Amino acid sequence: MIHPTAIIDPKAQVASDVEIGAYSVIGPDVVIGSGCVISPHVVIKGPSVIGTNNRFFQFASIGEDCQDKKYRGEPTRLEIGNDNVFREGVTVHRGTVQDQGLTRIGSGNLFMAYSHVAHDCVIGDNCIMANQATLGGHVVLGDYAILGGLAAVHQFCHIGAHAMVGGLSAITMDVVAYVMVNGNPAHTHGINAEGLKRRGFDAAAIATLRDAYKKVFRSQMKLAESIEALERETPSAALQVFIGSLKNSSRGITR
Repeated sequence: MIHPTAIIDPKAQVASDVEIGAYSVIGPDVVIGSGCVISPHVVIKGPSVIGTNNRFFQFASIGEDCQDKKYRGEPTRLEIGNDNVFREGVTVHRGTVQDQGLTRIGSGNLFMAYSHVAHDCVIGDNCIMANQATLGGHVVLGDYAILGGLAAVHQFCHIGAHAMVGGLSAITMDVVAYVMVNGNPAHTHGINAEGLKRRGFDAAAIATLRDAYKKVFRSQMKLAESIEALERETPSAALQVFIGSLKNSSRGITR
């Protein structure tokens, strides 16, 4: 289960059934849950807590010190949930004391080759980051969000739940939940209807979100006016998420 060339610090806590490949290094203050598989040449630093059934492919670097120049070696943390896949060369950095001191990743996510999660990011569940997609520091990625290959997200941006960002896009403002964006600079392309269908949203819910999208992005109403109009409709659960991502935006929304 553990290759003889792997190096595991005595202060690490590794479940008995974890597989660790050749030349991988597990540092102190790392906790790895049951069912995880760590390929050769993976480095995991702590403090990091990793849940169950995660898969780390070769040359992934997990829990490394962040690249923020303000970082002075403080014991910041990384938390990873269950059933995530980190493909070749993925980099995930711990947090900074300027934020919560924590980078947090949920469960069921797929990080394709060479994607990057910077310090203090918060990633929900069932997200996909395609090859070389990059998150700057303090980015929030909602559940089921998808980033295409080579997409880059500026620090402090929020990507809403079920949003889809096209490949090669540059995101400098928040992306509203359920919305598709693409380009440099990025601009909206409607509701992620196909993704919603695959996740069990019915036709009525998708139609409601399409109507909400038109009120916000295709009408002459100001943003505050469109939010008021949506709230008068006794919003469904999906529409409440849409409205919430509008109201909670701190950087302004991608138009």
